[in-house]
Amino acid sequence: MSADDSAAPAPASHLRGLATGERLAGFVYGTILTLSVVVAGARAFPHDPAHVAELVAVTSLVFWLAHVYAHWLGESVSHGGHLSFADLSRVMSREWSLVEAAVPPIAALLLGAAGLLSEKSALWLAFGLGLGVLFVEGIVFARVERLRLVPAVLVVLANLGFGVLLVALKLVLGH
Repeated sequence: MSADDSAAPAPASHLRGLATGERLAGFVYGTILTLSVVVAGARAFPHDPAHVAELVAVTSLVFWLAHVYAHWLGESVSHGGHLSFADLSRVMSREWSLVEAAVPPIAALLLGAAGLLSEKSALWLAFGLGLGVLFVEGIVFARVERLRLVPAVLVVLANLGFGVLLVALKLVLGH
């Protein structure tokens, strides 16, 4: 066995798991970020769901750019060399889940802006969809990790706990 044999590529299943984990992290972070912006936006603009949707979209994009930049720099240092634009594209794609997490709440807010829902209903639906995304993210993690029932339930509850904490803040701070 030569020294080169130890540098064999990782199995495809490991790479798929790594990619899933990185995207899952972006979804969790993006959902928590989205819910926190909805809380602040609902307090500041309770009768303007379009403005809250705009705040969520812009914040998600700004944080995505910050994550892409930080991860690109970090990977450059950790790999000991300059990264290519292909590497940048890979990082951009991987981190895009942070923005994707904002889509369901933004859709709810836009329904309110279009008059299809009341402003209050749109804000609560945005929270509910965010909590739903956190729930699904917990289940995805538990399935990927093949957790037994109790640890799986604890993961889902921890995910939902972040969302519920944000809803509680909304109730304490306003509406």
